[in-house]
Amino acid sequence: MSARTDDLWQRLARLTPARIGLGRAGAGLPTREVLKFGLAHAQARDAVHTPMDAAAIAAAVAALGLPTVTVTSGAADRATYLRRPDYGRRLSADSLKALADSAREPVDLALVVADGLSARAVHEGAAALLAAFKPHAERAGWRLAPVTIATQARVALGDAAGAALRARAVVVVIGERPGLSSPDSLGLYVTFDPRPGRSDAERNCISNVRPAGLSFELAAFKLNWLLTQAFSRGLTGVNLKDESDRSIEADMPDPAIAAR
Repeated sequence: MSARTDDLWQRLARLTPARIGLGRAGAGLPTREVLKFGLAHAQARDAVHTPMDAAAIAAAVAALGLPTVTVTSGAADRATYLRRPDYGRRLSADSLKALADSAREPVDLALVVADGLSARAVHEGAAALLAAFKPHAERAGWRLAPVTIATQARVALGDAAGAALRARAVVVVIGERPGLSSPDSLGLYVTFDPRPGRSDAERNCISNVRPAGLSFELAAFKLNWLLTQAFSRGLTGVNLKDESDRSIEADMPDPAIAAR
């Protein structure tokens, strides 16, 4: 590889976390790139297997002035959770009863914070995302259920939680499956009229929410837009397209955010 070509690849590599222009050492990769790949793979595995500290998450959410309730899925441990995704999609019997008992009156929105496949993402980003979203919910005047902190949970667990809490809509804030450059990514799943049996086609998703991806402020703005449209149209999913970008310049209070 010529010096000019090498410099071009280096400039391109600075623009993306993708593995490009790695170079060669004989017929293989340079040792530094092999080591970097090994580290990224280990970080992804750690993200999947590290348990979520539900108490710490609950404390961080409570510090925002939001009450919480902690629940578990039907998966008794991490090994079961990984082998049986269906167990992670439903609440344990005790948790379902606890949520139903706490639902004194209908609410507009239930927020569920779930470990998913990356507790690291939840530890590092869930409270920041909720802090960015809270002003939107307050301006809209939405009635919120206590924030549900769910362990060993999949996205569909939010359907049962939202129904038990008598919520018009549910948002599941969950750790996404870690890639080799993004072990800290959150996904936000929005479902109108949550109830067991909802399909993925009936949800909207905002993904790659993390410091190196979609910012918490912009994710909160998009989430607010989707919820406003969901309440207005009475639906989420494939029939609700995210057109929030059209209103960013008009609605975002911070010009620096609008320019992203």
